[in-house]
Amino acid sequence: MEKEQAQEKINQLSSELREHNHNYYVLSSPTISDYDFDMQLKELQGLEKQYPDFADVNSPTKRVGGDITKNFETVVHKRPMLSLGNSYSIDDIADFEIRIAKSIDHELEYVCELKYDGVAISIIYENGELAKAVTRGDGTKGEDVTANVKTIRSIPLKLKGGDYPSEFEIRGEIFFPRKNFDKLNKLREEAGEPLYMNPRNTASGTMKSKDSAVVAERGLDCFLYFVYADEKQVNTHYDSLLKAKDWGFKVPYIEKNFVCRTTTIGGIKEFIEYWDKERFNLDFDIDGIVIKVNSYHQQEELGFTAKSPRWAIAYKFKAEQVSTTLEAITYQIGRTGAITPVANLTPVLLAGTTIKRASLHNADQIEKLDIRVGDTVFVEKGGEIIPKIISVDLQKRSTDAVKTKYIECCPECQTPLVRKEEQAHHYCPNDTGCPPQIKGRIEHYISRKAMNIDGLGEETVELLVNEGLIANMADLYDLSYNQLFALEGFKEKKVRNILDGIEISKTVPFARVLFALGIRYVGETVAKKLTKHFKSIDFLMRSTMIDLISVDEIGERIADSVIEYFADEANIELVNRLRGNGLKFELTKEQLEGASERLQGLTFVITGSFENHSRNDLKKIIEDNGGKNTGSVSKKTSYVLVGEAAGSKLAKAQELGVNIIDENELIEMVG
Repeated sequence: MEKEQAQEKINQLSSELREHNHNYYVLSSPTISDYDFDMQLKELQGLEKQYPDFADVNSPTKRVGGDITKNFETVVHKRPMLSLGNSYSIDDIADFEIRIAKSIDHELEYVCELKYDGVAISIIYENGELAKAVTRGDGTKGEDVTANVKTIRSIPLKLKGGDYPSEFEIRGEIFFPRKNFDKLNKLREEAGEPLYMNPRNTASGTMKSKDSAVVAERGLDCFLYFVYADEKQVNTHYDSLLKAKDWGFKVPYIEKNFVCRTTTIGGIKEFIEYWDKERFNLDFDIDGIVIKVNSYHQQEELGFTAKSPRWAIAYKFKAEQVSTTLEAITYQIGRTGAITPVANLTPVLLAGTTIKRASLHNADQIEKLDIRVGDTVFVEKGGEIIPKIISVDLQKRSTDAVKTKYIECCPECQTPLVRKEEQAHHYCPNDTGCPPQIKGRIEHYISRKAMNIDGLGEETVELLVNEGLIANMADLYDLSYNQLFALEGFKEKKVRNILDGIEISKTVPFARVLFALGIRYVGETVAKKLTKHFKSIDFLMRSTMIDLISVDEIGERIADSVIEYFADEANIELVNRLRGNGLKFELTKEQLEGASERLQGLTFVITGSFENHSRNDLKKIIEDNGGKNTGSVSKKTSYVLVGEAAGSKLAKAQELGVNIIDENELIEMVG
C-alpha cells in the first residue's frame, strides 16, 4: 500500500470507528456488530504500527490503553473545582430558593440533575481534541490522568460539529456501572482474590492505575455536564448541555428525566421524590440531586463563597441505616486538645463498607442519646461518608445498663478537662505536655497543605517526640545530622531527605506558615485572608477584635481564637523561634506589588457583568487595595460597582443613596 493510500485509509477507519464508538457508548444504538468493530480496530492498529507517522495522539486505538504513567503530574486548575453545599431536607432547599430570590429580582429558573456517586473530572479540549484530563484533587490542583481517561469510551477524543470554542473545559463524573463492577468482582472471586467493596471507591482507585490498559478493561463510564469557556456561546446551563451533546459528549439523558427545568420549589420537590424511589433502578449509583440556577448571568451575580457556589446546592438522599451493638466508648485527643468520644461497635456492613467505629461528637450528644455500653444502636453515614449513631433501640436495652459518665481528665496526660460555656467540646489544657497534642500539631505542621516537609511522616514524628528530640515544630529546625543518623533505621539518604525537606520549608509563603501553626479555626482560606489583610505576623499579633472582624468573612469565633493564641507567651516564643530560623512571616515584595491602602475602610458591592474585567478580578483589585467586598447593599456600603444588566442591588443602592460607580471609575480610584 502506498503511503498516501495508507494515510487515507487510517483517516477513514479513524472517522468510522469514532462514529461507531459514539453510537454505541453515548447513544446506546450500535450500527455495527462487535466483531466488525474489532476487525476495523485491528486493521487500524496494524496500519498505525506500519506507518507510525500517520498515527494520531487521539486515535481510536488509544481506547485499548497500554500507556504507562510512572508519576501523575500535579496540575493547577484554571478555575477551582469547588464542592457544593449539602442539604438533607426539602426545608433546606426552600431556604436556598428564598435566599436566591432575595438576591435576584428577575424571574428564576432552576435545573435539577442527578448527583452521581463517582470521581469528579475536568477535561480540557483544544481545537476539538482532548488535550488534558485532571482529577479534582484538593479543588485547587489535581493529577493529570489523561492516558487513563482516553480509555473511557464514552468520552470523545475528537469532537463532532465545529461550533465549539477553540479551547474550553468540561467537567463531569466518572463512575463504575454496577454490571461492570459486579463482573469484576465475579472474576476476582473466581481467582480467589478479595472483593472490592463499592463502585465509587473502585472507580477512584482505577483512575490512579499506572497502566491505562487496566482502566480500559474495567469499563468505566462518564457523564459530562458543565462547560467552562472564556466566551460563553449560550446563556444558560441547560442550553450548554444541549450544545455539549451536539459536540459528541455523553451528557445526562434529558429524555430519561436525568435533567429537568423548573421555576418552582414544587417542581424541585417532585424531581427529588421521583429519583429517591427510582434511583435503585439505575445501573449506577447516585447519592442525591443537584439544583442549579440556570442563567449564567444570574450565576455570576450570585457568585461564590470560599468553598462553594451560591447558585447551586446538593440535596442528599437519606442515608442507609443499620443496627449493631455499642461495645465500648473511648476518647480521642486532637491537636487542638479537643476531646472526641468514639463509639466502638460490633462490625457491621453499611453502604458497602464495614463499620467498626463512629463519632459520638461530644458530651451533649451522649447525653441527648442517653447512649450506654451494651446498647443496640442505629448507625448511618452522615452525608453517606462519616458513620454516626442516630438513636438507641431502648426496647433492647439491658436492665443493668449503666448511664455513661463523661470523663473528667485527659486519658493521655490525666490533666483535668475544661469546657467553656459557648463551646461544645471538652478540652485538655495541657497543650505543651499532652503527647497527642504535641504530635498532632507537628503532624499538621509538616502536612502537604501546610509546610509539606518531605521525609517526615506520622511514624517519624512519633519517634522523634518519643526520643525527646522534638517537642514542638520549632525543634525541627534544631535537628542535626548526627542526632537523626543515630536513630535505628535512619540511613544517610533518609536523613538527608529529612534535613533537605526542613530546609526547603523555609521558602514556604506566609499564608501557609500561618495555616501550619494550627491556630483553631484558621484554615487555609482564613489564613490567606488574614495574611493578605495584615501583611505581617507582627500586625496580626497586635490585632484587636475590631481589627480582625473588619476582615472579610472573619467572625468573632475566629477572632477570639487568634487573640487567645497570641496571648499565650509560649506561642509568641514559638513564632519568634521559627522566624529566627528563617521562616516567612510577612508578605514578600512581589506579593505586595500592586497592593495599596487606597480603599482602606471602604466597602463594595459588585453587581452585573463587566466588559474589561471579570467579577473575581474586580474583587481582587478591591481587596489588594485594602477594600472589603460584601454581598448585600446597606447604608454602610461605600460603593456599588455596577456593570451591565445590574439587578436589584442597583435599585437598592439608588433607594439608599449609595455611591454608584463603574469599573473604569474603580480603576481610577486605585491609580
